[in-house]
Amino acid sequence: MRNPRRRGGPGIRHLIDRREFLLAALAAAFAPRALARGAAPEPTLDTALERSGFVYVSPLRADGRESTCHGEVWFGWLDGAVVLITARDSWKARALLRGQDRARIWVGDHGTWKKLIGTSEDFRQAPSFEARAAFAKDEALLERLLATYERKYPAEIGRWRERFREGFADGSRVLIRYTPL
Repeated sequence: MRNPRRRGGPGIRHLIDRREFLLAALAAAFAPRALARGAAPEPTLDTALERSGFVYVSPLRADGRESTCHGEVWFGWLDGAVVLITARDSWKARALLRGQDRARIWVGDHGTWKKLIGTSEDFRQAPSFEARAAFAKDEALLERLLATYERKYPAEIGRWRERFREGFADGSRVLIRYTPL
């Protein structure tokens, strides 16, 4: 009698045997971005930016090295730029105030960067680009960003909407626009 777990066994759909499983696992480990047979291609950067809930931002130093902070943040993809609102004393705003106007941005949700113990570098597998950062003082842009937040973060925005508006008005929060280079 044939082993029913083997390929072609009676009444069993084609299952992967151990050898095929190990080969697939090795291929995935050494080529994580390889497309499976018949899989759809990766989305374009624009599509990823429109769909993603988060970006990871790292200001770049004058010599091009990344800062040691890589925070996942809410954002809007508006007029060809990543736009976000943050506290004036956040590391992103402080870097820009010091003249560090370049940043590297990764697109996607890869969990929290800072863990209870250590950090996660999973975001580095995401699509990324370098951008030029600038403060924006445009209240209309803030309202467009908040409209984007309403759509993207409906469960959370209620707690933040007025904080963002009040902080922007009193200067404790700033809008930052990251335009791809």
